[in-house]
Amino acid sequence: MAAEKAPGCPIGTLVCEASGPDWSQCKKSDLLDFYVPGLPSSGDRALADTDITALETQSADGENYVLTGDVSIRQLDQLIRADRFTYAQTSTQWTAEGNVRYQDRDILLSASDATGSTEPSRARLDNVRYQLLSSRGNGRATTAALDGDEHAKLTGTTYSTCPLDSPGWEFRAGEIDLDQASGVGYGRDVTLRVGNVPVFWMPYASFPIDDRRKSGFLYPEIGYNNELGVDISIPYYLNLAPNYDATLTPRLMTERGLMLGGQFRYLTDSSRGTVEFEWLPNDLDTGEQRSLFHWDDRTRFSANWGTVVNLNHVSDDRYFEDFGRSLNIAATTLLPSSAYLVGQGSWWSAQVGGDEYQITDPAIPLQAEPYRRLPRVTFDAEHQLIGGFDVGIDSEFVSFSKDEAVDGSRIDLFPYLAYPLEAAAWFVRPQIGYRYTSYEIDRDTDKSPDRGLPIASLDAGLRFERALKLGGDSYTQTLEPRLYYLHVPYENQDNLPVFDTQEVPFSFGQLFRSNRFVGADRQMNANNLTLALTSRIIEDSTGNERVSASIGQIRYFDDQRVQLYGLPETDFSGSTYVGELDLRINDRWRAVFSEQWNPNSEKTELATVALQNRFGDGGAFNVSYRFRRDLLEQTDISALIPLNHAWRLVGRWNYSLRDDRTLDVFAGFEHESCCVTWRLLARRYVSSFERDMTNSLYFEIELKGIGSIGQKTGNFLRRAILGYQ
Repeated sequence: MAAEKAPGCPIGTLVCEASGPDWSQCKKSDLLDFYVPGLPSSGDRALADTDITALETQSADGENYVLTGDVSIRQLDQLIRADRFTYAQTSTQWTAEGNVRYQDRDILLSASDATGSTEPSRARLDNVRYQLLSSRGNGRATTAALDGDEHAKLTGTTYSTCPLDSPGWEFRAGEIDLDQASGVGYGRDVTLRVGNVPVFWMPYASFPIDDRRKSGFLYPEIGYNNELGVDISIPYYLNLAPNYDATLTPRLMTERGLMLGGQFRYLTDSSRGTVEFEWLPNDLDTGEQRSLFHWDDRTRFSANWGTVVNLNHVSDDRYFEDFGRSLNIAATTLLPSSAYLVGQGSWWSAQVGGDEYQITDPAIPLQAEPYRRLPRVTFDAEHQLIGGFDVGIDSEFVSFSKDEAVDGSRIDLFPYLAYPLEAAAWFVRPQIGYRYTSYEIDRDTDKSPDRGLPIASLDAGLRFERALKLGGDSYTQTLEPRLYYLHVPYENQDNLPVFDTQEVPFSFGQLFRSNRFVGADRQMNANNLTLALTSRIIEDSTGNERVSASIGQIRYFDDQRVQLYGLPETDFSGSTYVGELDLRINDRWRAVFSEQWNPNSEKTELATVALQNRFGDGGAFNVSYRFRRDLLEQTDISALIPLNHAWRLVGRWNYSLRDDRTLDVFAGFEHESCCVTWRLLARRYVSSFERDMTNSLYFEIELKGIGSIGQKTGNFLRRAILGYQ
């Protein structure tokens, strides 16, 4: 698990975030002014020779020396410099006075004076300032005692990632022992201070001093909303082995009770996975036990075969509504679980397994729960023949079951032959195939219905280019017409069940599909011709696509007779028009438009407008409008506004015009300095099917290089505000 970090960092961890904190507001430590690059980073110091240099050397007896003028003693990576040294050759004892500077592979120190020996390698320094070389950590100490290249003891010490002369936060300790061999530090009488305010005190603490993990408490998450009350989580991290670990998280919600959560992670040569659970033995609001379970695993047995597992379960259909910490989680309606043995070669792929869904939305009746598909087997293959022909097959076997419903099984086979022809400026892809689907159904009559249909298609396109000059810059404009003809004869399919099939929402990509249904229970009839046109403007100097515009429609030559149960046949001459426009005017402005207009009803079916402006130093403003007929009409405005290099305002307002109410709104601000970031957000959002509103307050303070206290808001803001960093 060396490539991954723990979900948080034990208290005292010097480097935590996998991506690393932003140190751009920090000035360089003045201790780095005397850093000497190029010293060895490995080796046994005890076996290395000692080199001593000075501008002037004096000795009365040839045994004891006084060295002055830019004096240095070096042994492998250890380098000690001062204005004046005394050195005893036999005992290797030395003293240093005036502008004492110490350096080894891990640390830089400056001191008023120092004493020590080279054999054994020991040193004591007074009135110390230090800078770690493996991280940004620095501090002060009354004394520092160095024993060999793996142990150090500091007394009257501080530690921070802030500038030495203005620490926004720091640990203060009566004594700290640092063991480089084990990667662990031990502190006594430890206090964390933010500014000049003590936050907490511990009589004893142990903490990691490098990127090796260590068991310990992680920083707490603290929040509030009117449904849960005060919400406090205090995780405890367990470093069980190099390749697996665990985190236990008690979570106290004053309106709901005490919940226990946990996560177990593992990584082997062939597997990696995570097991998570949450358990609330007695919900104070409902009086019921509430729980969640999740397991995901990826295991590879060989170069071609492995397993993919994703199992999920919650105790009831309101779990995410009550305990989810985001609107996206609260809006989860179906919770999927699946487990598959998967195989893949150069020309084939296969799956054997199953999947099922759990309803997690109280508005969905149990009768609407999707069928379990267990077992489910798929095999797809495509191989090139002599002469440029491609032969292939898509195949699937599924056994369907559901409580209080008709069970059955289905075999779906689609062998095909294609002859793709392509060049830089054109392509032609003819394909013919035959789709055969058969069932075994647990019902009294017509237990073994089937369907067999030939499917023929021709996909062809051209690409024209011309040079453009706009504002003195060079661009390339393309014009890309595309035709797609599809022919599928009609067959009455009303006797076939509908196990897992639904109509795909219409989109530009749907113009080039051989079936408007996903799932094998329905195959549409077709005598269709798609006409589409795309044009792009590409900046020659960067390759960036500045403009992309597409429009298309399907022309129907036959009625659309195959439908799902309860829907009438249609006799449209053409589909909805689909148009898309993406304008990247420059690196700061972007506009996206999409429209679906139905000529049969003469109404807009779907429309989207989105505008983004990136301004100033990291600022972003987004406004969008979304419309889908008979489903939603919403506006969404979000902004990240830098007031200066340290202060930023954040906010979002998501409003439903259809319901005339706010869905999600929050506002807040954040302050960032060299070593401290803190955020305060107030939020009001729809949290339940009944459209109940929840009020929440989030506060987070991040001590860079250590971790954060409070509810983590960074990921939430990245999802809510496009362009937030």
